[in-house]
Amino acid sequence: MKPTPLRFGFGTNGFAHHRLTDVLVILADLGYDGVALTLDHNHLDPYSDDLPRRVSTLARGLDRHGLDVTVETGAPYFLDPWVKHLPTLMSDGSALRVDLLERALRIAADLGSPTVHLCSGPAPVGLPERDAWKRLAAGVETVLQTAERYGVALAFEPEPYMFVDSVERCLRLAELVGGHELFGITLDIGHAHCVEESPLLDCVRLAAPLLRNVQIEDMRRGVHQHLEFGAGEIDFPPVLAALRDLGHRGLVSVEIQGGALDAPEVARRSIAFLRAAA
Repeated sequence: MKPTPLRFGFGTNGFAHHRLTDVLVILADLGYDGVALTLDHNHLDPYSDDLPRRVSTLARGLDRHGLDVTVETGAPYFLDPWVKHLPTLMSDGSALRVDLLERALRIAADLGSPTVHLCSGPAPVGLPERDAWKRLAAGVETVLQTAERYGVALAFEPEPYMFVDSVERCLRLAELVGGHELFGITLDIGHAHCVEESPLLDCVRLAAPLLRNVQIEDMRRGVHQHLEFGAGEIDFPPVLAALRDLGHRGLVSVEIQGGALDAPEVARRSIAFLRAAA
């Protein structure tokens, strides 16, 4: 049987200077299959007073343009304007992060997104690692109760220099939450190349049983900077072939935040590169 073709998306955090309605038009015109929607102050604020109206409008726009969606919660300064990614599920103020994730799950259900992306953030300074794991697992278990209500999976991303920074540590977290069926992995291809000890294709295979979501960009070893394709070190055709052969059905979404000032052309170049590489 011929493998299912990969479906490509683009992250809204790469279109920071565009209206969300315009982002949908551009991505659809370029031939993308979907959009990775980062909840933030700009495109869709989960705390806005008119959230139901905005979500309904977005759902109609996605349907009109034939775009799938996955919901992401990685906006770095969304909850704390001074420090990236705080509070986390390990922080003393973790209730705020739980609330954001639960709002994201409701939004995902309304938009038809199969997943909500999340990452660990940094562990609190001075907190023993054993206690950090306990706090993180407890927080994820709390959010999974809401995930069950809406039938939306959590897709946890290993992020460079965060507490959970590798696929192996993500798999450990999966064990700590009892192998819950709605706990999965977001694999960022650039991140894996940047920090993982194992070869990139081994990371893809290791994540495969829990793989829900894929982000993609070029990167250099040891340098956490999202680059356009061809500007880094990654050999993409084998990676895309591995994802295709594994039967990945979720979006493979371009994650290039630094190109927002030239977003339409970055998106154009990216989809051309991915089509050729695939």
